[in-house]
Amino acid sequence: MDTRAVVKAVAFVILTVISIPSNMAICYAFLHTLLIEGKLMTADVILCHLSFANLVVTLTRGIPQTLTAFGYKNLFDDLGCKFIVLCFRTFRGLSISLTCLLSAYQAVVISPATSKMAVLKTVISQYLVPLVVFLYKFCCVTSVYPILHAVSKVVNNTIPLYTFNLEFCIIPYPDYTAFMAAGLSNFFRDLIFILGMTIMSGYILVLLYQHSKKVKNIRSSDRGQSGARAETKASRAVVTLVVLYVIFFGVDNVIWLYSLGVLRVAPIFTDFRVFFYTLYSSVCPIVVIITNPKVKGKLNSVKLNKLVSTAGSCMSKGLKAKR
Repeated sequence: MDTRAVVKAVAFVILTVISIPSNMAICYAFLHTLLIEGKLMTADVILCHLSFANLVVTLTRGIPQTLTAFGYKNLFDDLGCKFIVLCFRTFRGLSISLTCLLSAYQAVVISPATSKMAVLKTVISQYLVPLVVFLYKFCCVTSVYPILHAVSKVVNNTIPLYTFNLEFCIIPYPDYTAFMAAGLSNFFRDLIFILGMTIMSGYILVLLYQHSKKVKNIRSSDRGQSGARAETKASRAVVTLVVLYVIFFGVDNVIWLYSLGVLRVAPIFTDFRVFFYTLYSSVCPIVVIITNPKVKGKLNSVKLNKLVSTAGSCMSKGLKAKR
């Protein structure tokens, strides 16, 4: 393996090792809460689906990319390629759209009661399931076209023009029009959600600034302050996720647009692009685990239970040994 392949392999191994267990831990924490308490808050439902989407992104792109970097070839047949490409593109779109939905909901939650947006809080909570189902369907439908052309390998191992080379799969388009249509439709789908989450995050920042000015002039009760602090922390966490998303996927889409304008893309540009849009699926769960008290509490209780059970088993073994 050359230096580039080694660096690439190590980078994707690190991202995969971080992403899979952390996203699984978040899903476990929320599902456990649902089983115990019988319900989840609206933001928790969105975060659970977001973590699941990030997990699938890592499984369908991070792992194949890692294996390819280590020199493994022919990972899938044509049908496997179509399935992997569909899953990756669908859940990548879900990751973007759910982050946008999360930012919109958080903006509604902290908006003043007199604001017109406050009405949307009940609407989003009431129609959350249909909303999430719609996003699943929308992202799946908008990801169908590329799988019509996805194959595991090309004739004579010669990659034709107007082709997206995923390394473990190939997506050759018949002509320039089809190539550009596929690329631009993907770009504009992402752009709509990125603009939406950016606007909502800007609105959140304005509200947080106004709230901080009021706090300096008005002394609230302890209970009110604790509730306000919780919403402020949640809002800052959402803004952090959006900023990270805009940075990572901004780099991704800049390289994506560049690749649409040239016939042959240098492999290093493709590697950078894949790295940045896989990076979010690893960084996002870390932010959630650090900032979400429910997830942190569940994970801490699991650690405590393991510690107690380990200590108990050690004590029982010690007593048996004495006997």
